Amino acid sequence: MLVLGLNTAFTAMEAAIVRDGEILADARETMARGQDKALPGFVERLLEEARVTLADLDRIAVVTGPGSFTGIRIGVAYARGLSLVTEAPCVGVTSIEAAIPAGMEDTVLGCIAAQKRPPEQTWWVQGVSGNQGIADTMEVRLDELKAMLTGFHAPIFMQGGEALGDLADALDIRPLIPSAVTAALKAPMFDPASHPPAPVYARDPDAKLPEPKS
Repeated sequence: MLVLGLNTAFTAMEAAIVRDGEILADARETMARGQDKALPGFVERLLEEARVTLADLDRIAVVTGPGSFTGIRIGVAYARGLSLVTEAPCVGVTSIEAAIPAGMEDTVLGCIAAQKRPPEQTWWVQGVSGNQGIADTMEVRLDELKAMLTGFHAPIFMQGGEALGDLADALDIRPLIPSAVTAALKAPMFDPASHPPAPVYARDPDAKLPEPKS
C-alpha cells in the first residue's frame, strides 16, 4: 500500500511517502505561516523524489490534532481535497497517535504540551493501544496529570516532563514527537470509517458566535 502522510498541526509542514512500511521519502520544513500556499508544491516535490504520482496513492493519512487551529484546518482540508481527486481513502490520525511509534501493542499514554507557561500549564492526553487511541483526547491541568500518573507503570510519551518534578523519576517517560512518517506507517492499520479526517480540537475556540437577538 502506498501512503501519503501529512502533518501541519504544529509549526512545521511535514509529508512522507511510505510503501508497505518502507519510507520512500519524507521532508520537513519549519513554517508557522503560509502553509496553505506552500503545501501543494511541497507534496509535489516529495512525490517526484519518491518517483510516484498522486494517481498511485492507495491511502492518505493526515494528522488531525490537537495542535495549531489554523495548521490543522489547512492539513485536513488539503488531505480531503486530495482524497476526492485521487479517490484514495483518507484517514485521520491524532497528534498523539502520530507520535507513538508504530508496532507498540501495549497500552501507553501520550501527553502533548498545550499551555506551556506556569502556572496555567496543561497537556493534551490520550491513551493508545494497538497503535490507535482508546479514548478521545482531553486537556488536563498539571495537578490532574500528576494524579493520573501517580503509580502509572506503562510507558509515557510526553513533552515537558520536567514539570512533574520528583514524580518523573518514578515514571518511564519517553520523547513524544508527532510526525507524518508515523501517521503514514499507521494508516494501513486504520479503518477510514472509524478514523475520519476530522479536526481534533481539544478545547472550544476562543471566538464564539454572537447570541441570537430575541
